[in-house]
Amino acid sequence: MDRNIRTVDDVLKLLDGLFAPEADRWTAGAAGWWDGFYDDRSKAVPFFVAKPDENLVSYLDRGLIAPGGRALDLGCGPGRNALHLASLGFRVDAVDLSPQAIAWAEERAREAGADIRFHQGDAFELAATGLAGPYDVIHDSGCFHHLPPHRRVSYLDLLDRLLAPGGHLALTCFAAGENGMGSEISDADLYRQAALHGGLAYTPESLRRIFSDLTEVELRRMNDEPPESPYFGEAFLWTALFRRDTADAGR
Repeated sequence: MDRNIRTVDDVLKLLDGLFAPEADRWTAGAAGWWDGFYDDRSKAVPFFVAKPDENLVSYLDRGLIAPGGRALDLGCGPGRNALHLASLGFRVDAVDLSPQAIAWAEERAREAGADIRFHQGDAFELAATGLAGPYDVIHDSGCFHHLPPHRRVSYLDLLDRLLAPGGHLALTCFAAGENGMGSEISDADLYRQAALHGGLAYTPESLRRIFSDLTEVELRRMNDEPPESPYFGEAFLWTALFRRDTADAGR
């Protein structure tokens, strides 16, 4: 009989275990599921393309994010957004749970001659041990919506640890409602079913509530980019840009 719950981290890890290891989640123990997902690079997966997100390009083109500085790409996948940030002078750390994804991203970086530091593993563990902030930009295209609900606590802690005062969180996630994508069942039912159903959908109100300690700069649907576009864009996603105000640092 085990009675080893003593800290918040113990509780979070216990809740992780309520989901099967093969569940499509971005936490420790699920790398095998994602390795299988990335194993066949010829699959018709929209974000396998070597194109940056249109919203990230837009933030930089409009001066909402200043070029240069340090950037962290969470759930970097094959590295398409990390490569774009590096091309604009950012010093980039890129994290993914999947060794297959990291291997693909490293290949793309070598081909492009990009100097990107790739880290394979659980971003929450790495935030405490392997990533040295602060970062001027934390970019997330598709990681957040694969987190079990309790790991939003870990995500906010990661931002608190690693996002610089005045820095930005650039987020892309599944949109709830018409023309959206992702599961809209309640957080409680996710635990009852022990599944994430391909990722969680969010409303603008829920994103504003979760990231209420940050200042909203922009929140909109992603533009639906045509196949010939140099940018990735799918209208079933939200894009959001939040800023950490200087006065919030060190709270």
